Amino acid sequence: MHASLIRRSLGGLVPPKIATPRLVSGGSGEGLGPLVEFYSKLPKGNATPKTGLKARFANGDNASGTPYVLGILAIFGIGYTLDYQMHLKHHKNHAH
Repeated sequence: MHASLIRRSLGGLVPPKIATPRLVSGGSGEGLGPLVEFYSKLPKGNATPKTGLKARFANGDNASGTPYVLGILAIFGIGYTLDYQMHLKHHKNHAH
């Protein structure tokens, strides 16, 4: 993979380069205007509450293990069904 492809794909993850070594090591701090402007635009306060299955069933007063139990039972049911169907195919032409 070419370096430009990696750079382009990671472009959204890496913050903009606004604190260059020349600005930071200037000593006077007057060149930090772009950095201060960038951080002043960021949201302030508490983060928004998380939503999803974990927040709904495993956190807070409504905590329950029901989704985990149902997930385990679903995996068991699917596995048992596949195994049973393979067993029936085995008996289709051959007896034990």
